[in-house]
Amino acid sequence: MAPSLLRAASPCLHLASSRADAAADSGRSRFTVTIGGSRPLTVSLRVGGSSRRELPCTTMASRDHSGLTRQLLDFQHGKVEEIDVDHDPFKELKSRFMDFKQRNCVENFSNYQNLAEQQTPKFMVVACADSRVCPSSVLGFQPGEAFTVRNVANLVPPYQHGASETSAALEFAVNTLLVENVLVVGHSRCGGIQALMSMKSKQDDSESRSFIRDWVSIGKSARLSTEAAAGNLNFELQCRHCEKESINSSLLNLLTYPWIEKRVNEGSLSLHGGYYNFIDCTFEKWTLVYRQGLEGGSKYAIKNRSTWS
Repeated sequence: MAPSLLRAASPCLHLASSRADAAADSGRSRFTVTIGGSRPLTVSLRVGGSSRRELPCTTMASRDHSGLTRQLLDFQHGKVEEIDVDHDPFKELKSRFMDFKQRNCVENFSNYQNLAEQQTPKFMVVACADSRVCPSSVLGFQPGEAFTVRNVANLVPPYQHGASETSAALEFAVNTLLVENVLVVGHSRCGGIQALMSMKSKQDDSESRSFIRDWVSIGKSARLSTEAAAGNLNFELQCRHCEKESINSSLLNLLTYPWIEKRVNEGSLSLHGGYYNFIDCTFEKWTLVYRQGLEGGSKYAIKNRSTWS
């Protein structure tokens, strides 16, 4: 039964018994599952009403994604597939999309046509992936107004870090779209910042490595600055301090990109920080000043700071 179900789900999946002797001894079947080509891992399957079984399997991430694309291309628009309406997670999304279409396409068709031809946003926004802080909702960006990338803890890696989705988005926004403003938006109770502040100074990476830890370590300098400035405070207040510290750290990291520094020096690009506190629904914004010979010998300063409440 299980093999037939798996074959129906994917035409490129192959299932083969690997150790029949183990099945005879323990009542467990061991299979090798291949979808294209990848490395082994153990999965748990429940077949019909049977008890849970641990099955050592080899799963391969299929590279033949063209088969899935063909299914999409062959789909007939207007065809209604059988859906459990009472449990359809997209029911509300469909309603929202139809409302969006009415407001943005039907009622403002000429603008929608222009957006279909090109985008000319004035803002590049780096925001957190947190579901509570969508910049389009919080700041009211309309289609075409902000080129946006979101990641855990709204971090900007330095230029030396190499390729990432954030650096790629910055390159396109600054060099191709020629945005005039880059806005880094942080927020209250950020889980990524909490993970950053929970990191130990010295650790055994062999046991504690994770994608989240590796990513938020980009903000290590913000954590160290926070520990120096607010180390006497409780953990929650330290995190609140670091949430803003990491925004400024990301603003300085932006200047490590040669093409960003060049445009900032030319005056054609401005760098801004923003902090959304969803506890009391306030927004704080500021602009980074970057030039030689500022008061105190620094190259950096803050201007145009304001709080919207």
